[in-house]
Amino acid sequence: MSIVTEVAAAPSTIALAHFEASLTFETDCWDVHSVLESGAADFVLLDVRGSEKYAAGHIPGALDLAHRKIIGSKMAQYPADTLFVVYCAGPHCNGAARAAIRLAKLGRPVKVMPGGITGWIDEGFGLETATLAAA
Repeated sequence: MSIVTEVAAAPSTIALAHFEASLTFETDCWDVHSVLESGAADFVLLDVRGSEKYAAGHIPGALDLAHRKIIGSKMAQYPADTLFVVYCAGPHCNGAARAAIRLAKLGRPVKVMPGGITGWIDEGFGLETATLAAA
């Protein structure tokens, strides 16, 4: 018996429920890229890292909205059923989870893209840059 098998795998019915449920909370870089490339995005992609990092390189089509700036008045411009997909730097960053919490508290549908910028680049997808607005 190895360290992998010393704890038995869950029964298939429980595993199925777990993995199906996980996809209600997150999506991956490849799926986001595929939908954005199709031109039929049915979600709003939010880069929640902050304006300087957004300007340095972000996913094409993403909006710049730092997680701490997600408030009801800013979200009011979107229909209540708008799905938001949030990302930050990558799996080492909890900004996307913080953004997801804020959106969920506002009653907004949300998924996290756990790979963030790191995962996006690892998949070989490009970034675009932006100019910071004058303060």
